[in-house]
Amino acid sequence: MSAQNTPQTRTSRTTIIIFVLVLLFIGLLAAGLLMRHKGRPEKGPAPDFTLQLFDGGTIRLSDLRGKVVVVNFWASWCQPCKDEARDLEEVWQKYKDRDVVFIGINWSDTESKARAYLKAYGITYPNGPDLGRRIGQKYRIRGVPETFIIDKQGNVRAAIIRPMSADELIGYIEPLLGE
Repeated sequence: MSAQNTPQTRTSRTTIIIFVLVLLFIGLLAAGLLMRHKGRPEKGPAPDFTLQLFDGGTIRLSDLRGKVVVVNFWASWCQPCKDEARDLEEVWQKYKDRDVVFIGINWSDTESKARAYLKAYGITYPNGPDLGRRIGQKYRIRGVPETFIIDKQGNVRAAIIRPMSADELIGYIEPLLGE
């Protein structure tokens, strides 16, 4: 028997392989737990995304630096979304010429129902579907409505996990315009 293939050497190699596999398993488990418990971005850099809009255009969040951005996740089947729809449009109309951009992200819906919703509520700000729920995953949303207020530097300043009134939304936007 050669010195390289003794029972003791094979046992040492097997032990090392098992040890490495156990470490790899523990590392993957820890990474999975961290991702599952990672919360939605409530402060700090807003996850970038590109949204294909219902009107055929696209909008990329990072292209909007220098503006206050309101990102609203919604669905046509969501009653609380319907409750806030007119308020969102009202505030959009008030601020659209003042370096404020609204982006509606239709989540877990059909295109025909989403388009009907936009028409029914007179929504004119840019909207598009979250295909594959990719944007929702970046923002770790759990349902709708969820609204993220992003400052001029591209940082999330507030995450609102419920419907919002016009006055409440204005209360978030006004201070950011002055920064």
